[in-house]
Order: sequence, then C-alpha cells, then structure tokens
Amino acid sequence: MGVEGCTKCIKYLLFAFNFIFWLAGGIILGVALWLRHDSQTTNILYLHLGEKQAPNTFYVGIYILIAVGAVMMFVGFLGCYGAIQESQCLLGTFFTCLVILFACEVAAGIWGFVNKDQIAKDVKQFYDQAFQQALMAESDTNNGKAVVKTFHETLDCCGPDNVIGATAPLWREDLCPRKDSILKTFETVNCHKKIDELFSGKLYVIGIVAIVVAVIMV
Repeated sequence: MGVEGCTKCIKYLLFAFNFIFWLAGGIILGVALWLRHDSQTTNILYLHLGEKQAPNTFYVGIYILIAVGAVMMFVGFLGCYGAIQESQCLLGTFFTCLVILFACEVAAGIWGFVNKDQIAKDVKQFYDQAFQQALMAESDTNNGKAVVKTFHETLDCCGPDNVIGATAPLWREDLCPRKDSILKTFETVNCHKKIDELFSGKLYVIGIVAIVVAVIMV
C-alpha cells in the first residue's frame, strides 16, 4: 500500500510539474510574439533603403523562442497526458523532446547575449547610410529621407552620435521631430543611443528568458 501511495504521489507531482511546464511554454510564446510584432522594431526592420533592407538578424532569436514556446506547450501536454495514463512511451517521448528543447533554449540564450552588440551596430550602420543620403539630397533618387524620418519618429531621436547629429535638430527640421522649445530641441537624444537601448534591451529579454527556462528544465 505504501509503494502504491508513493507511486500515485509521484504521478500527480509529475502531472503538476508538466502543467507548470505547459504554462511556461505559453508565456514564452506570448513574449516571443510580443517581441516579433512590437511596433518599434517592425517599423524599423521592415525599412528598405533603395534595394537594401534593414538588418533583420534580430528576428532569428525571436523565431527560436516562438518555436521553443510552441513545442514546450506540446511537450507539456505530452508529459501531463503520459503521467495520467502512466504511458512509458509518451513519457519517453517527453524526455527526448525535453533534451532537444534544453539545447535550443541554451542556444537561444547564448545567441541573444553574443549578438546584442552586433545587431545594434548593423542597424546603426543602416541608419547612418540613410542619414548621409538624406543630407546629400540623394533622396530624390531613393527613399533615404523617408527611412530617416521613420527612425526619428519611431524612436523620438535625431542624428547619429557625432557633431553633425548633435546639431541636426537645429538646421534640419524637415528630418527631425519638431519640439515645443529650443531647450527641448537641445535635449534631443541621438539615434545611436536609442537604437542601442531598443535592441540591447529586447535581446537581454530573449537571453534571460531562454536561460531561466533552461535552468528550470534541468
């Protein structure tokens, strides 16, 4: 009787932990979809400068999280159902999927931390090219001015991190967001800083979520 009672206890504990695992998968999926459809990143990463598209490497980590979240929900269901039915086949499949998911989670976490600086750097280079073309009136032949204005309006910034960028709000009102006063114009943040904040913050979310869930899975 004691052995049977212990077995039932383990069965229901396994069910409870797998249900939590299923919920965690739903949370990861929700966070990943929010990052994928966030208005700031989509406005910027869907831009085209002539035939060149904005760097969208950022989406690699998000797609990994979306896949992991969906599979976690499926695997959590397998674990719950397998525990209730006491099916060794389902539990074996659950364990195999768990190992694969663990590897993907670690990969996504490492990718997020390693690439956080490079992704922001690539986006800043894309912005700088558009800004130079807008200043040199090359926007007559391409959409450089439109690209720059999208960056400025989306991130509420103006100019790169240099002298030209610092003075741009004063002499390029056609490119920079209009401010109510001269003081606020001087307080305008350069776009390099805003790009760093945008992508570094979101990549930290990807990395932290991935590593935390991987630790829980262990």
